[in-house]
Amino acid sequence: MTIDGQIVDFADGETIYQVAERCRSEVPTLCYDPRLEAFGACRLCVVEVEGIKNPVASCTTQAVPEMVVKTKTDEVEKHRKTLLELVASENRNVGDIDQLAGYASQELGDLLERYRVEPGRRFQGKQSGTSNHDDENPFILRDYDNCISCYRCVRVCAEQEGDYAISVMNRGFDTQITAEFGNDLRDSQCTFCGQCVQTCPTGALTDKKAIRAKEMPGEIQKTRSVCPYCGVGCSVDILTKEDRVVGIQPAMDGPSNLGALCIKGQFAFDFVHHPDRLTKPLIKQADGSFKEVEWDEALDAAAAGFVKVKEKYGDHATYGIASGRAPHEAAYSMQKFIRAGYGTNYIDNCSRA
Repeated sequence: MTIDGQIVDFADGETIYQVAERCRSEVPTLCYDPRLEAFGACRLCVVEVEGIKNPVASCTTQAVPEMVVKTKTDEVEKHRKTLLELVASENRNVGDIDQLAGYASQELGDLLERYRVEPGRRFQGKQSGTSNHDDENPFILRDYDNCISCYRCVRVCAEQEGDYAISVMNRGFDTQITAEFGNDLRDSQCTFCGQCVQTCPTGALTDKKAIRAKEMPGEIQKTRSVCPYCGVGCSVDILTKEDRVVGIQPAMDGPSNLGALCIKGQFAFDFVHHPDRLTKPLIKQADGSFKEVEWDEALDAAAAGFVKVKEKYGDHATYGIASGRAPHEAAYSMQKFIRAGYGTNYIDNCSRA
C-alpha cells in the first residue's frame, strides 16, 4: 500500500493507523491506546483513502493491498483542528494540566498546541462532565470537568484489568464516567491499579499522590527501574524532583507488564521519605530498649551475633528474609550473604508471595 507517497508493506489484520505509525507518519488521536481494541470515537485519526468519498478513521480501517492513503491533506488537517476546537470548548483546564497527573495527561494539550487551537475562540457553549471531588479515595482524583468521553479509562479497566469498576452513563452533554450505582471508587470493584489514570489523555483522572508535588521546586526527572514488590518484575518510571520520589508511572514498553501495575507498584512509595523511617542503626540493650549508634558499631555487633549463632548452632541456623521495600541491590547482597557465606539456600523475599 501507499502512505503519503511511500510504498510500504503490511501484515494481514493491520489497520491504517498501525501501518502509518510504523512509517513515522504522525496521525493524531485521543481515544487510541495500543493496548486496547480500536474504538474510533475521537475521529482525529481520519485519513483520506483513494476511491472512498469521505475520510475514514485510520484506527478502525484495515489496510488492504494497493490502498493509497494520505494522512496530512489540507482538508484532513482542517477537519482535525475543528474537532479539537470543539473538544476544547467544553473542557475546562486544557492548558493547566501538570504532567504529574498521569502518563498520557498531556496528549490533548500537546495537540492543541500543535494545531494552534485557542479554546473558546470559535466555539463556546455548555461544558460537559461533573467532577467528583467528594470521592475520598487517597489515590485517584476524578476531575470530570476535563473529560472528553474518549472512554479509554472504561476500556482499560475492562479489557486490561477485567475489573469493570467504571462505566459510562447518560448521553450527550450528560455523559458521565461513573462507578456502579454512582458510588465512590472505594465501594466499587476498583483495585486502584491506576491504569485509568495513566491512559487518560486530559488529566480528568489524576494521580492524587503525585500531583501533591506540583508546587515543589525542581524539574521532574524519570528514572527507569523495576518494581520490587513481587517477582513479576514490572518496569516502572520513578518520578523525582530534586532528591524526593514524587510518583511512580508504569513503563508502557515494560516487557513483563506493558503499562500495567498493581496498587503497591503504583502508589506505595511514601515510606521512602516517611518521617518515622529510621536514619541511624539501633542496638537492642539488655533492658529491652534500643540505643542509637553509628554504622561501624552496628555492623560489628551484627557480625558478632552471626558468628556466635553459627558457632553454636551451625550454618543451617540462619535464615534470611529480604524486604520488597529494599533496593534490588540489597536483595542481591542478602542472597549472596546467605548462599555464599553460609552455603545454604535458606533465603526468601516477602515479594515472592
